Amino acid sequence: MEPVSSPLMPLLGDGKTKAKDGSSKPLTVQAIKKGIKQSPKKMNLVAELVRGMRVEDALLQLQVTVKRAAKDVYQVIHSARANASHNHGLDPDRLLVAEAFVGKGLYLKRLSYHARGKCGIMVRPRCRLTVVVRETTPEEEAKIAKLKVSNYKKLTRKEKQLVPHQLIETTPRWGRKRKELPNHQN
Repeated sequence: MEPVSSPLMPLLGDGKTKAKDGSSKPLTVQAIKKGIKQSPKKMNLVAELVRGMRVEDALLQLQVTVKRAAKDVYQVIHSARANASHNHGLDPDRLLVAEAFVGKGLYLKRLSYHARGKCGIMVRPRCRLTVVVRETTPEEEAKIAKLKVSNYKKLTRKEKQLVPHQLIETTPRWGRKRKELPNHQN
């Protein structure tokens, strides 16, 4: 499907920006979501998961991630991809998540009531998420294809060494403390 032409297209050109030294660098497109009701640390756990990934791979990864922040990161990456294809005419299949960073938003302070008539201050954190995408160059695409082939070979070698009775955990451990798996052997 061909993207709809934007009235800004004559101003933007072919999706490249000229640097001051005359060289052409890839155009970056960003999307921002403000006022997310979650702490920046929790949001950053998911944001750092997708940094440097292709947009398609990042969206697939976020669909199977079990964190609450994955929904917001998915929305922002999807919006950045739509901005790039509709506003700037970039190919959505060649996009790469160049940056994904989290900033601290407004921290709402609320009263927290304690025993013996005392009270404390409870904070309800907010954050903002910024995702910057850019189009990959042909050299980067060749490098990604080469890595995919080499990783596939490594995976097939590793599968030969796996013991068939070994349990493999599908969800990653997010905390620092190691959780023990229940023993299912009878």
